[in-house]
Amino acid sequence: MTIHEIPGSEILVSIGIITISATISAIIARVFRQPLILAYILAGIIIGPYGLQIIINEKIIETLAMLGMALLLFMVGLELNLNRLRDVTRVSIGCGLGQIIVTFVFGYLLATAMNFNSVHSFYIAFALTISSTMVVIKLLSDREELETLHGKIVLGTLLVQDITTIIVLSALPKIEMLNIDFFINSLVAGIGIVGMAIITNRYIAPIILNFITKSVELLLLFAISWCFIFSLIAAILKFSIAIGAFLAGVSLATSPYNVEIIARVRSLRDFFSTIFFVSLGMEVPLMPTLMWQALVFALFVLIGNVLIMMIITEFFGYGKRTAFLTGLSLAQISEFSLIIANEGLNLGHINQDIFSLIAFVAIISITGSTYFITHSDGIYRFMIPILNLFHMGRKTQILERIPKNIKDHVILFGCHRMGSIIAKTLQMSRKKFIVVDINPEIVKSLMRQNINTIYGDISDNEILERINIKDAKIVISTIPNKNDNIFLLSEVRRLNPSAIVFTTANHLNDALELYKNGADYVILPNMLGGEKISEILGYRINRSEIEKLKRRHILQLEDLMRMEFLLSQDNKSIMRCVCSLGDRINI
Repeated sequence: MTIHEIPGSEILVSIGIITISATISAIIARVFRQPLILAYILAGIIIGPYGLQIIINEKIIETLAMLGMALLLFMVGLELNLNRLRDVTRVSIGCGLGQIIVTFVFGYLLATAMNFNSVHSFYIAFALTISSTMVVIKLLSDREELETLHGKIVLGTLLVQDITTIIVLSALPKIEMLNIDFFINSLVAGIGIVGMAIITNRYIAPIILNFITKSVELLLLFAISWCFIFSLIAAILKFSIAIGAFLAGVSLATSPYNVEIIARVRSLRDFFSTIFFVSLGMEVPLMPTLMWQALVFALFVLIGNVLIMMIITEFFGYGKRTAFLTGLSLAQISEFSLIIANEGLNLGHINQDIFSLIAFVAIISITGSTYFITHSDGIYRFMIPILNLFHMGRKTQILERIPKNIKDHVILFGCHRMGSIIAKTLQMSRKKFIVVDINPEIVKSLMRQNINTIYGDISDNEILERINIKDAKIVISTIPNKNDNIFLLSEVRRLNPSAIVFTTANHLNDALELYKNGADYVILPNMLGGEKISEILGYRINRSEIEKLKRRHILQLEDLMRMEFLLSQDNKSIMRCVCSLGDRINI
C-alpha cells in the first residue's frame, strides 16, 4: 500500500509539501529581505499545477485556500480597533474613502481602456484600491514608525479600507447587477454585519467567555468554533464565508478576553494564512502575455496611488513630508485584493486570466513598495526638489507664530508627549522658545495658547532658516528618527557650532552614532524610566513624598491625555470635553 492509498493521506501530503516549500521560500526571502507574502505566492506558483505540478488536485487547493482565508479574516476582525482612528479620525476617514473613490475611478477607466468588460474592470479597479495591512504594519513596525504621524494616518486609512473591503465582499454575489440596488444592498449588508457583531458581542459572547476563560484549551477551541459557526451561518445566508469569519472576529473584538484570544489563535492564523497564500500562488498560471498588463497596473499603484494619497493628505492640511510618506507606505495592493479576486473566481464573475493578472500586480507592487518603505527617508530627500516644484505657486495655509529677530532661544522639534512636557517646563521657566511640529493640529493648539510655534519638517532648510537656528542657544529634538537627527546636527554644527543640541534615539547604536555626529546629549526614552526610579530612590523614600509624586504624575498623564483627546475633536466637542475634564480635576 502506497501513502496515497491511505484514506486522507493526499490532503496530509499536500499540507506537508506546502509547509516545506513555504519554509524554504521564506528563508530565501528573509536572506534577501523580501516580503514573506511574496515568497509564499512564488512557492505556490512553483509547486502548483502551472509549475512543477507537485500538487494538482484543485479541490484540495480550494479547500486549503478557503480555510486559510477564514482564519485570516477572523484575526483581522479580532484586531479591528476603532481607537486607532481617534488621533487622526478626520484625515483617516477622508484619506481612506477619498483614496478608494479616486483610485477606483481611475483604475476602472484604465481597465476599460485596456478592453476589459465592466465586471472584470470592477474587480481589477477595486483590487487596485486597497493596500496591504499585513505588509505595511510589518514594515512600519520594523522601522518603529507606527506611532509617527504618517504611521497613524496610514493605520487609520488601512482600517477604513478593510471595512470597505468587507462590505464589498458581502455584496459580491450581486455584483452582476451594477445599479442602485447593488449599492443599497451593499450598504444594508455592511450595516447588518456591524449590527450582528454588536449584539453578539454585548449579549452572547460575554456569558460564554466568563464561563470558559479559566481553561486555555477551551478558550482556543471556543475561538475556532466561533469562527466556524459564523462562517457556516454566512454560507447558509448565501454570503461569503469570509464575511462570517470577519463577523466572528468583530463580535469578540471588544471582549475583555480579546488579547488572550488573539494570543492563542495567532500561531494558528499564521500557519493557515501561509497555506492560503501558497494556495493562491498555485492558482496562478505562468502567462507571459499578462505581464505587460500587470506591469501597467502595478505602475499605476506604485506611482498613481502615491500621488493620489499625497494630494488627499495635503488637502487635510498636512505637509509634503507627511503626505509623501503616507502615499509611499500605501503603494501596493492588498492580500484582500487576492481574497476579492479568489472570491470572484469561485463565483464565476472573473476567469483565471483576471485572477492571475491581479496576482501578478500584487507580486510586483508588494515587492516595489517594500523598497519604498524600507528606504523612505532617502527617497523623500531625493524627491524634495521635485516635491518643491509640485508645490510651487500653490497657496498653503500659514501656521506659525514666530517673533521677529528672536535670539538666544530654545528650539524644540516635536511637541507630542515628551515634547509637550519639555514645552511646559520651558513655558513655566519663562524661557524664549519655538516649537516646530509636523502635525498641524498640534501647531493650531499651541497657537491658541500663544506659544511660539511653526508648522514644518525637521529636514526642511527653509524652516530652519525661519526659526533662526543660527542664533539659537539650545536645540532639542524629540524625534527618534536617526537620519533626521543626523541632518539636524550637520546643519546646526554648520550654522551655529556653539549651540547645545539634544537629540532622541530608540537604540543604543543609534545614540552612539548621534554622539559621533556632534550631539551633546542623546535622550533614550527606554532608559529614562530607570534613571527616574534611581533618582526617586536616591532621595524620596517616605510614603508622603511618594504620594505627592504619584498625584503629580497622574495629573501630568491626565494633561497629556486631555491634549491628545482635544486634538481629535471638533470645536464643539472640545468645549464639552474641557468642561468635563475640568470638573474631574477639581474633584
